[in-house]
Amino acid sequence: MKNYRLLNNIIGWLIFVIASTVYIMTSEPTASFWDCGEYIATAFKLQVGHPPGAPFFQLIGRFFSLFAFGDNALVARMVNTMSALASGFTILFLFWTITLLAKKVAIKSGEFTTAKLFAVIGSGIVGALAYTFSDSFWFSAVEGEVYASSSFFTAIVFWAILKWEESADDKHALRWIILIAYLMGLSIGVHLLNLLAIPAISYVYYYKKYNPSKIGFIKATLTGLLILITVMYIIIPWVVKLAGLFERASVNGLGLPFNTGTVIYFIFLVAGIYFGLRYTRKKKKLLANTALLCFTFILIGYSTFLVLVIRSNANPPINENAPKNAISLLSYLNREQYGDWPIGYGQYYNAPLDSKVPYTDGNPVYSRDDISKKYIITDDRKGSIPNYDSRFCTIFPRMYKSEKADEYKTWANVKGTPISVTSGYTGKTETLYKPTFGENLTFFFKYQIGHMYLRYFMWNFAGRQNDLQGAESPLEGNWMSGLSFFDESRIGPQEFLPENMTNKGKSNFYMLPLILGLFGFVFLLKKSKSDTLIVLSLFIMTGLAIVVFLNQGPSEPRERDYAYAASFYAFAIWIGFGVLGLFELLKKYLNPKITALAVTVVCVLAVPVVMASQGWDNHDRSNRYTALDLAKDYLDSCAPNAILFTNGDNDTFPLWYAQEVEGYRTDVRVVNLSLLNTDWYIDQMKRKAYESDPVPFSMTKEQYRQGSHDVVYFYENDQVKGAQEVKSMLDFALSTDPATKLQTRAKSVDYFPTNKFKITVDKSAVLASKTVPAELADSIVGTMEWTIDGMGVQKNNLMVLDLLAHNNWKRPIYFSVTTGTDSYLGLENYFQLEGMAYRLVPLNCKSVDGQSGVVNTKEMYNNVMNKFTWGNMDKPGIYIDETIMRMTMNLRNNFARLANSLTAEGKKDSAIKVIDKAFEVMPESNVPYNYFTWVLVESYYKAGDTIKANQITKKMLTLYEQNLKYLFAFKGSKAKDLADKKEQTLSIVQRISQFTEYFEKGTLSKQSKELFQKYYALYSGK
Repeated sequence: MKNYRLLNNIIGWLIFVIASTVYIMTSEPTASFWDCGEYIATAFKLQVGHPPGAPFFQLIGRFFSLFAFGDNALVARMVNTMSALASGFTILFLFWTITLLAKKVAIKSGEFTTAKLFAVIGSGIVGALAYTFSDSFWFSAVEGEVYASSSFFTAIVFWAILKWEESADDKHALRWIILIAYLMGLSIGVHLLNLLAIPAISYVYYYKKYNPSKIGFIKATLTGLLILITVMYIIIPWVVKLAGLFERASVNGLGLPFNTGTVIYFIFLVAGIYFGLRYTRKKKKLLANTALLCFTFILIGYSTFLVLVIRSNANPPINENAPKNAISLLSYLNREQYGDWPIGYGQYYNAPLDSKVPYTDGNPVYSRDDISKKYIITDDRKGSIPNYDSRFCTIFPRMYKSEKADEYKTWANVKGTPISVTSGYTGKTETLYKPTFGENLTFFFKYQIGHMYLRYFMWNFAGRQNDLQGAESPLEGNWMSGLSFFDESRIGPQEFLPENMTNKGKSNFYMLPLILGLFGFVFLLKKSKSDTLIVLSLFIMTGLAIVVFLNQGPSEPRERDYAYAASFYAFAIWIGFGVLGLFELLKKYLNPKITALAVTVVCVLAVPVVMASQGWDNHDRSNRYTALDLAKDYLDSCAPNAILFTNGDNDTFPLWYAQEVEGYRTDVRVVNLSLLNTDWYIDQMKRKAYESDPVPFSMTKEQYRQGSHDVVYFYENDQVKGAQEVKSMLDFALSTDPATKLQTRAKSVDYFPTNKFKITVDKSAVLASKTVPAELADSIVGTMEWTIDGMGVQKNNLMVLDLLAHNNWKRPIYFSVTTGTDSYLGLENYFQLEGMAYRLVPLNCKSVDGQSGVVNTKEMYNNVMNKFTWGNMDKPGIYIDETIMRMTMNLRNNFARLANSLTAEGKKDSAIKVIDKAFEVMPESNVPYNYFTWVLVESYYKAGDTIKANQITKKMLTLYEQNLKYLFAFKGSKAKDLADKKEQTLSIVQRISQFTEYFEKGTLSKQSKELFQKYYALYSGK
């Protein structure tokens, strides 16, 4: 046994080194897209990130950032290394977990021989390395996100309960339970996923302390769920909620200073714990004492959230939700800004409001008021919660988002049941088709389980088709094993796959990890039902239970398989047991020691080695700087001291990283339009940050705080003719005069009397600020007029209008190209494209190409050719994933717009250089040809470089002929699913035909026309 412990420790740490080395080698050297830029920036300066917060992650991230030794360009590398090491430790504890369980099973069947020792160690090696190279876990291990650290906590608490089980009869065994409580408290400061291990922990305790029975099992299940619910829904929120109630009562009721109630509450809390521990120890109440100790250590770990309150009061540049006190911290923890969704009971997507009581009241929002020295209600939230017609509500609602109605219908083939509904407002009656509960379950099984869980599961243990996010398309993101008899029946023919339809996201595992894991599950079930149920509990709670809780709708903005990584962790335990099972099966026929070693070697080669070789190219992010460089390109698109409006994660968080960590272009104020709907964010924008002056908003706190002017509606007034000055419109909407309000049945609402706006342009201010160069002075318009579509504007757009009314061209104003037309407020006729952003200028910029604005060729040419960097997209072997691939479409389109504008100005040589640059920074080897490639080829033709145009056209025709041949090889329902793809491809070929007929008039013209006619005839059935 001593040899076993030594070998187990040595091999475990060796596995840790292997996993950590792999993750460090393949990690991104800088910030990645999505949340990583925000997490790294907030960790580096201990700022406040998005709810519900990750303070412990930030503290550890800050510690790791110190190893950059003053070189801020290395900060992201250090935080990414933290994720790599956390993932390495996850693999270490997975190895020890497998060997703990496997040793227990091996001992049950007799003496623990050397052969069994080798088999147990082999089980740990194969299971741990399989998870090391699993797709979802590897993805999180190489970036500065919370999921790697969260996985570490899941691994260590599951291992810790098994260590408790091993020494449960020892005098001080309960220390393991206390350790678990502390670790779970810490994990709350990373992510709540770790708490889902609680039911599995309760089973370990039950099977160790009690004789198993059906009733006992049910009690253990209910106990585990009760503990989980207690931690998630009582301890986490109510510790803070009670602090808020004490605070409000002390300040509002007793007139005490701010924060006094919070201090009093925590004094009572600490005193209650102290006397509780003293009493239970004195009375020898072991269970109560242990429970109180667990509660105490959860609170000690949970206390990392105090960091957020402390740092929020320091008013850092990133201070999301500004949780400065117990009251605002509760809102932060509850993620109130993201809204809520039904789980156990709720509405269908087409549920009308109840005709009698359409809305109910929500909980009022309290805010600190320094004038009255009290907490005042800033939003009473009366009539804020929709109350749906109960006939359209159901238990276990899965299809509830009204904006996803068409997609729900497609996924679940919804026919519905007709129900007559009379509107409480109009009195009109109409027939609505309520989905049946069977259709509701169809969506649950087909989409939420099948598409959003089992597909991810198979990605990890069978293989993946590519990294394209799809929705039941045979071409996008399916699981694919590499075994043709499996794959072709599910996703169609795989032979002759066109070159531009393949990507590095493809991984074929030939189902070997899946088969070994299923075999291990069956083996463990036969040997130990209790251990099987323990692992199964972890598997279900971190997989299917999350599916039920998240209640995801179709067309998520990104794949979210990382949320289920702990479930795949549990399956990796069964992969490990597959090795032990094979050993038990074969040892009868061969020398047991040789069998153990041979099975281990064969399984290592068949599973982890195959997974590593197949997955390396699509997880290797080394030398990829795309997120950082594109962030710098956004910032470099702006003039000094500019205001840049962004909207999404990927045009905001990398920019925060570039400014906050690397200090790049801190004169530019990045204003996220999504966050601009909140009063706390507006407060921050009105403060100076680094070299950026405050954003010149004029609205007062009373006018923009939550509950005030959240929406301003359009209500046409016949007496208001034509476009109105923005300032006068704002004065009207912000007025407290009841005559400027609309009276509804519930309350009065703010409105604009028209949706047509204008600004009278101060020409001298425009020229003084160099918004428009002096040579274009005669082109400056006297007034800018525009129309805003929709029913009204939300607070974020109201703030933009406020800025426009009071800026008077002092600060350059930009909108990122990825913000989206809904955020442009109808201003596109005054947009100049200068790179990755549109500049607002008082010039007639009406588009001539059907896109927003016009191109400022002078500025954009300098940016594209001299300033912008491209994140090594041209480097051979670099991995361009789907997120970056989508961005290259914007980039290629911008290159083409610039080239076409230069050509229109007679600067054809410059236009050709721009197109050459596009193909240089985004070569076909890394960014396959697509529609936007053809847009660039058109620009070559227009600029007169027919030689280059013809070369690429010839290659594209070959590719598209392969594409059409492949698409038309699909039969039956799969062919129907590809109708849109066929149509898109045909339209590109038709466009090629039209251009080559005009510019080339030769072989390519003839070839493209024949190709189009051939496949159009097949498409149309002629």
